[in-house]
Amino acid sequence: MRGGRHGPAVRRRKLGEELRGLRLAAGLTSREAARLVGWHQSKVSRIETGTSGVTGADVVRLLDAYGVHEPRLRALLEALAGAAADGGGTGWWHAYRGVLPPPYQDFISLEAQACTARTLETSVVPGLLQTADYARAVTRAALEGVPAATVDSLVRVRMARQEVLRADPPLRLEAVLDEAVLRRQVGGPGVMRGQLRRLLQWAHLPQVRLQVLPFAAGEYVGLSGPFVIFSFPNISDLDVVALDHLTSSLYLERTEDLEAYCAAFRTMQAHALSPEESSELIAGIGDGA
Repeated sequence: MRGGRHGPAVRRRKLGEELRGLRLAAGLTSREAARLVGWHQSKVSRIETGTSGVTGADVVRLLDAYGVHEPRLRALLEALAGAAADGGGTGWWHAYRGVLPPPYQDFISLEAQACTARTLETSVVPGLLQTADYARAVTRAALEGVPAATVDSLVRVRMARQEVLRADPPLRLEAVLDEAVLRRQVGGPGVMRGQLRRLLQWAHLPQVRLQVLPFAAGEYVGLSGPFVIFSFPNISDLDVVALDHLTSSLYLERTEDLEAYCAAFRTMQAHALSPEESSELIAGIGDGA
């Protein structure tokens, strides 16, 4: 798909664009910036074009040189620098690197750094809202034949990811679920009842907006597949669409791609049941599960 990139490359390019903008705002040429931090001009140019990795320490030196002192902006750019350099390998998920493929590690690092995630799910409950039993059933089905110990590790990762919803500040999650997600008997009736109860619990949190697209809505723009739109604090240009697949992830970050997916998500929210109506439907399905 044209316009797609792997996560670290996306962030290197976007981080470079942001650093270039901050340099220009400071009234500096790339040569002057390089002289201030003691580098060759080519290093600044490679960082700004995303062709070279940049460490958190490098970002700190540049931000100091550009007179950028806003704490949240500095923290975000430093975190993005580290993640772009090693695919997020310094996060808590690094302890699971033996069982997590690099694309999944990168997806988790984006999730951990985002302030908002807007997600469409057409087949299964979003990972951030799954129970352990549901996650185990999904993992076993998706990775048939994987050792039980690996499945257990992946379930622990899934549960640990949910801490972003309890952080301070928490991730803001806006989720639209196809009704099929609620009616598919993943793990059997008992697992589904527990999962539907957990969805209702999540739905009552102020940082979670959960809506259901009922079968009665007919066809809709998102039928082509699930996606997640990640947005980041302070810098809208870092927004990215993640298309998460079984063995890889694709990231779309062109302006036209972002606009198309954001418009599609707004349309689906408009056609979905309200959060209150969605909770009523979930509760009704749970009573009959």
